[in-house]
Amino acid sequence: MLALLGFLAAAPATTQAPTGQPSNRPTVEPGSELTISVLTMGVGAEVWERFGHNAIVVEDRARGTSVAYNYGMFSFTQENFVLRFVQGRMTYWMEGFDTDRDLARYVRRKRSVWQQELDLTPAERVAMRDALAWNAREENRYYKYDYYLDNCSTRVRDALDRILGGAIERQSRMPGSGSFRFHTQRLNAHNPPLYFGLTLLLGATADRPITRWEEMFLPLKLRDYLREIRIPDGAGGFKPLVRAERVVYESDAFPVPDAPPAWFPWFLLLGMAAGGWLAWSGRRYGTTRRGRAGFVIPATIIALLLGLAGTILAGMWAFTDHVATSHNQNVLQVTVLALALGLLLPLARPSRPGVWRAVRLLAWLIVGLSLAGVVLKLLPLWHQVNGQVLALLVPINLGLAFGVQAALRGEPAGSG
Repeated sequence: MLALLGFLAAAPATTQAPTGQPSNRPTVEPGSELTISVLTMGVGAEVWERFGHNAIVVEDRARGTSVAYNYGMFSFTQENFVLRFVQGRMTYWMEGFDTDRDLARYVRRKRSVWQQELDLTPAERVAMRDALAWNAREENRYYKYDYYLDNCSTRVRDALDRILGGAIERQSRMPGSGSFRFHTQRLNAHNPPLYFGLTLLLGATADRPITRWEEMFLPLKLRDYLREIRIPDGAGGFKPLVRAERVVYESDAFPVPDAPPAWFPWFLLLGMAAGGWLAWSGRRYGTTRRGRAGFVIPATIIALLLGLAGTILAGMWAFTDHVATSHNQNVLQVTVLALALGLLLPLARPSRPGVWRAVRLLAWLIVGLSLAGVVLKLLPLWHQVNGQVLALLVPINLGLAFGVQAALRGEPAGSG
């Protein structure tokens, strides 16, 4: 027993290095077991997938885990989702997923995936891991989403920039390659109705020049510009932020043009055809009470559509938090007056002289506003890229007014 106690008392001394002498064990700096990378996903088929997506991956080799942190998460089942969407007050969140499962989801949807490993110091990797884990907590994950100013990509950009002490922002102050409208149009050129709807909806704010920093609202632009970022190498020089890059999956299912399509002539041709038909049909069918319906019915539908669009545009500008829909000259092309015209036009009869005159007055007021939009376009006061909107809607507004004038020509009975 005494021999056993003596052995146990002496055991620690046999496994401990002499005082003042270095240990033979290699020192592992915290964070060396981590790899931080950025995943970039290409565009997809759905409307909300047209801008692409990205995530930050934290791989921990010591624990055998790999987590992809995704911003821009949302659900159609959220309470009041549609109302919040219309108001521009969408609540999105950030969430971490197993990287392999996350990648498989995008591959199944035939969306290209790129992975960029970042050359961060061990301390920076630890800081990034801890910041993302904190952000993923229930009480910290939610934020107010904006398609251009605060989306999945800007959140990734900002998270990286904080860890790098503002290096990305400092190196991205030069002009970018387009505007918010420019990129929105080219990314949605595959769907002409959606393309025109977004062109109509976006105001002058979407046309201001943007920097590379702002252009990183697009995940693929963030990927491209990260390749050019340089960070200190610890020896007085600089090195690329991206240590290595690989293509995880490449797809050609959703091609995207480099610039918006030049569709001005086609919109002008369509507008002239529609406006010409309205003017002709008002003259053709306005000679008899029965024949007048051949003009009144389609003209009413068109006026109601224009008025509804105008109501939406005015409401988006005045009553929502959507920054990109403000200061919109297109409210001169689609106006609330057209809604009133559409409601009154079926009621215009010679026996109702007040309605008769109101309809004609509304039609020409709409033309006046439409032409004011053309004049505004020629003045260097309020820049907005809306030539395609003017090409389509100015001829339609003119044709509608000429059609109304022809269909309701002459003075109504009993007008005095």
